[in-house]
Amino acid sequence: MFLGSFTTAGKRERASKTESRDGACAFLTSAENRLSTESAGVLILLKICIVGCGAVGSLFAAHLAKKGEVEVWAYDVSKEHVDAIQKNGLRISGAADFIARLNATNDPLKLPRCDYGIVATKAIHTASAIKQAAHAFDGQSAVCSVQNGVGNEEIIAERVKQVIRGTTFPAGHPIAPGHIGFDIKGDTWIGPFEATATPMSKVEELAGLITRSGMNVIPLADARGAQWTKLIFNAATNPVGALTLLHHGAATRFAPTGQLFNDLISEGETVARKLGIELHGDPRALVQKGANAPGKHRASMLQDVLAKRPTEVDFMNGAIVKWGKMTGVPTPLNTAIWQLVKGLEQGWSDPD
Repeated sequence: MFLGSFTTAGKRERASKTESRDGACAFLTSAENRLSTESAGVLILLKICIVGCGAVGSLFAAHLAKKGEVEVWAYDVSKEHVDAIQKNGLRISGAADFIARLNATNDPLKLPRCDYGIVATKAIHTASAIKQAAHAFDGQSAVCSVQNGVGNEEIIAERVKQVIRGTTFPAGHPIAPGHIGFDIKGDTWIGPFEATATPMSKVEELAGLITRSGMNVIPLADARGAQWTKLIFNAATNPVGALTLLHHGAATRFAPTGQLFNDLISEGETVARKLGIELHGDPRALVQKGANAPGKHRASMLQDVLAKRPTEVDFMNGAIVKWGKMTGVPTPLNTAIWQLVKGLEQGWSDPD
């Protein structure tokens, strides 16, 4: 299981100007000016720690490192993955092709104090991962979840003062240690986690840093709608792919599973409406976007099932079932899907 990455020095020289995307010169960003210090012509960069450098975490880590505007540290429990990154850099191929050099470690005690964190572990590993990495974040640090499902921010907030709610559409898959396939491009939406009263300025600063690295991030005052849009999309496509072994495009085009996608989405939308959450878009549009992407993308839950790993179904369909019960909304389809996936997981450990 991938969880992070490690290599560059703690200081890098930079001129007082940086190239914008169109090649024109632009002054250093407010983030650089506010949190960087000059010493003998050397600029100390902001530090961002990626907690969990699997497929999605690696996309964020590699893009940020390639841009060079921040110092990237990544923490992952896979020694093989970390060793490969340290030796050869982090390779991304597919929707983008490049190799980035960054700091990677599987020893959380080697993490320095960081200004921002991006948690990209599987939801089932959130508690253990943030417990191990929490010392890298102080009262001024802000940590953002870009994980699947709902409930991760509450777990992170048990150990970090400032938390950012997030949801991301880009997807990938591990090819080999130190090498991630970039399957689908897309936006990321982030906003303050309500319980922590994280300043909007922190949200905007992190969004700017990631966007300038090549992964578009949209800062929102309320990111619940975006998160629930992705949740409903995931709760339809992930378990159906996992149970049928169909890749995303095939499951969308096959009429019976395509209809099941729509029915699961409708059920999730009803729960969201009852909660007073206005979705940020139509989950069906995300289904089509994924189906139209090149290649044969396997949903993360299908990847888990093929490897016989525990899935995130509790944070997806299980969450919709939970909130459905709390609001009095029946969720028979999500309940059945949740039960089937849990039964599949049980079969790996108790086949008799």
